Amino acid sequence: MNKRVKVEFSDLEARLGYRFRDADLATLALTHLSAQAETGGRIQSYQRLEFLGDRVLGFAVAAHLYAAFPQASEGELSMRLAKLVRRETCAAIAAEWDIGPHVVLGLGEARGGGRKKAAILSDVCESLIGAVFVDGGFEAARDLIVRAWGPRMTADGEPARDAKTAVQEWAQARGLAAPHYEEAARSGPAHAPHFVMRVVLAGYEPETGEASSKRAAEQAAAQAFLDRWSAK
Repeated sequence: MNKRVKVEFSDLEARLGYRFRDADLATLALTHLSAQAETGGRIQSYQRLEFLGDRVLGFAVAAHLYAAFPQASEGELSMRLAKLVRRETCAAIAAEWDIGPHVVLGLGEARGGGRKKAAILSDVCESLIGAVFVDGGFEAARDLIVRAWGPRMTADGEPARDAKTAVQEWAQARGLAAPHYEEAARSGPAHAPHFVMRVVLAGYEPETGEASSKRAAEQAAAQAFLDRWSAK
């Protein structure tokens, strides 16, 4: 990194509340696939760190919710988890960290507004969590997550909204058949799976959700559907 980048990144580290020991790891966490493509694969992208960060985030949030809501059922905890780890929430956290200016993009992606795209911001949010985990261990990553997500994890004193029920009621009110859920993808080892579930409702484009359990992924998919269609 040159001096200007180091100064800028120190500002990001201050917002994260974490200083990296390995500067190259931090750079990797901020490097999008489009930058890798333009160098002919000579540099790596954040994808592996994003994969790791997604799992670390899910575990840390689940553990925090388990302690914060001792009377909550498994279903309620799953709903809360799905809301907290979904793409929109991660993108909002990334915006609060002001990650955009630090993301390394290919020229075309940069010109296309990539620094403001929710999908990229969400991915980099997770890759930074993965990088902190590798650089400083689980406690450092957990502390980062609790600082950033803490208010969101404890703000709702009332049970979280049941997104699947809301989608079913939304469909019934319009005389539609009940929605159903399909497994779109599954990855990861047996002890730490990652599911992508799809909600299907006749006449509407399917929406997907991701989580470490099918139930939570279904809730995430239902919430994505509500975010897109409930106000229309």
